Amino acid sequence: MTRPTPPLDVLIVEDEALIALDLSLLVEDQGHRVVAEADSLDAVTQVVGTIAPNLVFLDLHLAKGQSGFDVCRLVQAAWKDSTIVFLTANPDLVPAHCCGAHGVISKPFTRSGISEALRYLEQGICRPPPHGDAPECLAKTDNFKNQW
Repeated sequence: MTRPTPPLDVLIVEDEALIALDLSLLVEDQGHRVVAEADSLDAVTQVVGTIAPNLVFLDLHLAKGQSGFDVCRLVQAAWKDSTIVFLTANPDLVPAHCCGAHGVISKPFTRSGISEALRYLEQGICRPPPHGDAPECLAKTDNFKNQW
């Protein structure tokens, strides 16, 4: 597998418009590109084949009553090398295996927390393994530990 180089291409899947906007600005402030925003499984399905995200920030509860777990499975099928990080106010609802995601960031998140997480994830995606300890806001999953 050829590793990407920065900037990362980021897909944001979030149904709360203000949170999606804030996250997009944080991603771009760190020098990465937001290649698409989506609020549901249906919206992510529409961009399959048009983008290839390195990183996906994925809310657990989406528009139309759809689940982030379903989007996670779609992302894994469409972009097998993408790193997936759930964003949720309910981290206890994410199963231990995290459906193959690499981590969980609890809401509300902070600007500094997302910035630290992006730097750490960039290292893991571009030059694994990431250096040092994961930022406090990023709960790593077994998939993260096994891959990096």
